[in-house]
Amino acid sequence: MLPLEMWGGVECTVNRVHENWHDQLRASGHDVRIDDLARFAQLGLRRLRYPAIWEITAPQAPDRFDWRWLDQRLTRLQELGIEPILGLLHHGSGPRYTSLLDPRFPEWFAAYASAVASRFPWITHYTPINEPLTTARFSALYGHWYPHRCDNQSFARALVNQMRATTLAMLAIRRVNSSAQLIQTDDLGRTTGTPKLIYQADFDNERRWLGWDLLLGTVDSRHAMWGYLREAGIEAAELGWFSEHPCRLDIIGVNHYVTSDRHLDDDLSRHPPERRGGNGRDAYADIEAIRAAGSGPAGVAGALEDAWTRYRRPVAITEAHLGCTREDQLRWLHSVWSCANKARAAGIDVRAVTAWALLGSFDWDSLVTRMQRHYEVGAFDVRGSAPRPTAIAHLISDLASHSTPRHAALIREPGWWERASRSPPISGTPLLITGASGTLGRAFTRICEVRGLCVRAYSRAELDICDAASIDRVLDESAAWAVINTAGYVRVDDAELDFERCYRENSGGAELLASACAARELPFLTFSSDLVFDGQRQTPYVETHDVRPLNVYGLSKARAERAVMQAHTGALIIRTSSFFGPWDAHNFVTVALRTLARGDVFRAIDDIVVSPTYVPDLVNAALDLLIDGEQGLWHLVNDGSLSWAELVRRAAKLAKVSTAQLQSDSWRAFRLPARRPSFSVLTSERGIVMPSLEDALARYVAAM
Repeated sequence: MLPLEMWGGVECTVNRVHENWHDQLRASGHDVRIDDLARFAQLGLRRLRYPAIWEITAPQAPDRFDWRWLDQRLTRLQELGIEPILGLLHHGSGPRYTSLLDPRFPEWFAAYASAVASRFPWITHYTPINEPLTTARFSALYGHWYPHRCDNQSFARALVNQMRATTLAMLAIRRVNSSAQLIQTDDLGRTTGTPKLIYQADFDNERRWLGWDLLLGTVDSRHAMWGYLREAGIEAAELGWFSEHPCRLDIIGVNHYVTSDRHLDDDLSRHPPERRGGNGRDAYADIEAIRAAGSGPAGVAGALEDAWTRYRRPVAITEAHLGCTREDQLRWLHSVWSCANKARAAGIDVRAVTAWALLGSFDWDSLVTRMQRHYEVGAFDVRGSAPRPTAIAHLISDLASHSTPRHAALIREPGWWERASRSPPISGTPLLITGASGTLGRAFTRICEVRGLCVRAYSRAELDICDAASIDRVLDESAAWAVINTAGYVRVDDAELDFERCYRENSGGAELLASACAARELPFLTFSSDLVFDGQRQTPYVETHDVRPLNVYGLSKARAERAVMQAHTGALIIRTSSFFGPWDAHNFVTVALRTLARGDVFRAIDDIVVSPTYVPDLVNAALDLLIDGEQGLWHLVNDGSLSWAELVRRAAKLAKVSTAQLQSDSWRAFRLPARRPSFSVLTSERGIVMPSLEDALARYVAAM
């Protein structure tokens, strides 16, 4: 048996919600970036699920095609030695002139498939319609996507139309290339239920096979879903047509997500209103099986076994993706790869695992029903000037070459779906954090525990970052895989007189830590400040702007940046600004709201503009960048800027606290010893990887 292959895929949904069109290729920028294909090739991928989307190629009429985009991309894939698995419809309903319920849909789609095959006769692998049963459910049973129907008749028609279209498409394709292979995908999850709802779970578990069964021509009067389809208005002759035209199915494409396995619960009191629904006979909540105690989700292993047992045909996992923290994204992909290898060892013919959403995906948290640009990172992060490889890209390369994963220490720990509680792993290779008692140190410790990252945080008494011997002792004892420095001198005004200590802790300590980490080849992350700038600009500062500190604290941070870069060329230095968060009772916003809520006067500066930064967002983004192996300077702040006084007004409005006692003053009126830049707003030319300030403030108020 050939080794397990690593394939890749580009999230390419082009679907319609009422009169709005969602285009993932445009959202990710891949529609104008042909050099992405070289990035994919560098991962070591042998095959790539790639879009030749009907809605894009023939948007105006079924016989009018624009091949320019496909000509360039598919030619480039040939040059790179990557075999495309061509997808023609991806969660779509077709161009504007048709729909899933249109009786002309199958023949028009087949005509498009014929045109594609004739244009590119060398292509041998196709997924004409991705996840047809899932698309039929979301479009015609649940009403999420066009044509927004919610009845069994529409669902059955949408599914039958798609499967007839697929059969006709493959007939047309194979007339051009008789060796063309069909890789038919669908989401394959297993449903469980409370005793009262076993009948519905059994129905769902039969329905999940309908797309493949129709293609294979096995849906006859003895089939478990025959009666359902007939009651839904599908004529016996239509079903008989599939039996007369069985389609050769070469590979079962299993798309399986953490949330694919479902559980039905008739105790509605346990679930919020948006989870409640029913089937007309019983009311119930449809929830993720992984979140239901005792439901025993089958997972990837169960999906592979079920598909093999039913069809005895080769299987591939055609989508493996998780929108989550970076280490859990790694753990999910690696666990899918491990499941595939275990299934092969048990005799199941698993051909490949597909790393899905190489460029990430947008708005799948709302099932692509709202255009909010909610982004889930993939192998590449597209939020910068060019796609940036993440730790997922490195893992794909390692698995594709059957090498030991570079993040083996993280991958060995359980993902969130495997952890019995939200407590940290009892053992594991730790992440070392200095400054345990500070705002950032405490936040890192808390969030690492939530994320399942083994962490060891050291206070000043346990680790003196200004003492090389103390650093060596702790690093050797801890055997950490990386070091995060949150220690240092933070009192900006006191630093004007206490400058020796400020320089020693902020500059000298950071340099000693960096040197010790470099000697051990350990990743190192430390923090700098917006106060390295002089405020003379009127537009936000990026990483490459010159530093000109106005005060001792800013100078100590500028010195630290230079010293760390010289001591550890692979260090990650994050500049940030103006913390606020839910776990520090003494931060500016919390004190302001507490003071105003008491009815007391609170003074705030109104002529200094900053980039307020929500600490949980900062910590999560910093951890992701560290795991990605990022180096050099990064600016991390929430996207937005305002004065300190306006920050209080915004937070107070959200918290419904009166600002009658808020007094706005010039910074000079406060007679602060340390001079501040009047404008120290940060942004990044490397990528905007944190949410907006508006979104952060709303979450802060909710958390408080």
